[in-house]
Amino acid sequence: MKSKRYKKLPENSKLEKPNTINVLIPIIKKNCTSKFDESMDLNILINNKQKKNEINIRTAINLPSGTGKKTKVAVVAEENRQKEAKDAGADLVGGDELIEKIKNGELNFEKLISTTSMMIKLSKLGKILGPKGLMPNPKLGTVTDNVLDAVKNAKAGQIELKNDKDGNIGLSFGKKSFSDDNLIKNFNTVIDSIEKEKSNLTIKGDLIKNIFITSTMGVSYKIKLGKNI
Repeated sequence: MKSKRYKKLPENSKLEKPNTINVLIPIIKKNCTSKFDESMDLNILINNKQKKNEINIRTAINLPSGTGKKTKVAVVAEENRQKEAKDAGADLVGGDELIEKIKNGELNFEKLISTTSMMIKLSKLGKILGPKGLMPNPKLGTVTDNVLDAVKNAKAGQIELKNDKDGNIGLSFGKKSFSDDNLIKNFNTVIDSIEKEKSNLTIKGDLIKNIFITSTMGVSYKIKLGKNI
């Protein structure tokens, strides 16, 4: 059953011609009629079906304007590194005792960072952390001995780019309350980061096939591919 609010939104927006991000952001904002600060979301379809191999992208990027979200960060570290993690702003910090809590199903955090030496113990919890997407990964900067920067990045607006088996990458790149310019900066950072991945891949044709933009409670529009602002 569609709400009265949803029924007032434009119909068949996907049938409209694709437009540039700078044109679509004000339209998406106008459709944000709920009472909370809606997220601005992207669904990016990459050309992951290749003859010889399947393309998989997994990387972390720092959005220049942040995400507008508060991320609860946990750090598993040796005792002599724990103060550093706390000073950086980590919400949960511990060593063996924190690993034991995670083992018992206490996953009250959204991002987990581990120092290199503690990762040996933490890796045994793959069945618990893996399905939740919480397992630290060196490629994402979450297995590191630079705890200070890792925590600050996680808190400041770092997001993970990862495609599913069908080639979809879903992410939020800001909030309705962000200025148009800040949203455009975040968008271009996302697209540039994905395009940079192409240099590391063997791929025929364009890497990005389609991009759709929407808000948490809105309808989606297709973004015109090519240089946007």
